[in-house]
Amino acid sequence: MTPSDPKLQPDAPIRAPSSVPVDDAVLPFEVAPLDLRGRLTRLGPALDELLAKHDYPAPVAKLLGEAIVLTTLLGSSLKFDGRFILQTQTDGPVSLMIVDFRAPDKMRAYARFDAERLVPGLGTAALLGKGHLAMTVDQGPDMSRYQGLVALDGGTLEDAAHEYFLRSEQIPTKVRLAVGEEWRSGEEGGPTHRWRAGGMLLQFLPKAPERVQRDLHAGDAPDGVTANAVPEDDAWIEGQSLIGTVEDVELIDPDLSGERLLYRLFHERGVRVFAPSPLRAECSCSRDAVSGMLKSFEPQDRADMVKDDKVVVTCEFCSSVYEFTPQEAGVE
Repeated sequence: MTPSDPKLQPDAPIRAPSSVPVDDAVLPFEVAPLDLRGRLTRLGPALDELLAKHDYPAPVAKLLGEAIVLTTLLGSSLKFDGRFILQTQTDGPVSLMIVDFRAPDKMRAYARFDAERLVPGLGTAALLGKGHLAMTVDQGPDMSRYQGLVALDGGTLEDAAHEYFLRSEQIPTKVRLAVGEEWRSGEEGGPTHRWRAGGMLLQFLPKAPERVQRDLHAGDAPDGVTANAVPEDDAWIEGQSLIGTVEDVELIDPDLSGERLLYRLFHERGVRVFAPSPLRAECSCSRDAVSGMLKSFEPQDRADMVKDDKVVVTCEFCSSVYEFTPQEAGVE
């Protein structure tokens, strides 16, 4: 999944970076002298809305926030009206996470966890445990799905993203994710709480064929086969060094604009930013969709759903509750 390819304007004017922070958006950018492309995500109210629907414990909310940021960085590369779905299934305290991104701007998310196993001090790796991360691109009903799987073995979501690009895409890629809680004084003097998140994806995409770095991993080669030793390009070494200096607080700082952050990192080489893509929290559930889902079950299964002379369905993503009479649910 490479970054979207905005049309470049060779005569675009050079200007100072905007100091106005923009939340709930993905900002594509390019560092042409280093053949780098990337995207910067900043999330505020939309993230708060997604997490507030379930009142998650703080460690779970933080982990799901990281998954949401990663999904926006990857899903925003879709050049068609499809879906990008990130899902983890593991043996850790947070056993399931699903983030559903519908191009170009809608997202919803859900996490399942075991409250009894949420002991203080658990980091991302311990919360996830072992299992796998699946990334699915759904191009629509008339097109085939594409899915990539990455093993989760005690690492972070950043680690999993790097492993995915190393094995599946073979595109030199670095990802940074950050989620934090913001406390500010409210209008009546009491503190207000908000979740914030940010992330950056940086990829090395040289135009010259001889500089394209392939065969970075032996993949599924037979045992005993040694991966080709491919020296890293100097431009990519510099790019990794620069993104490595980004601190979590810079990614989530509500007073630091995305353009100023990119300027801090790449001003010596020159960075070009493109129009930001807005993001919003919006579930795709509806009464008609739930009704259609019920009709897909076997008659006996629908009958078993009847409680107190009604069928009640709760959307796991947005917690919306839909009630049907047995007749409306198709119970004979």
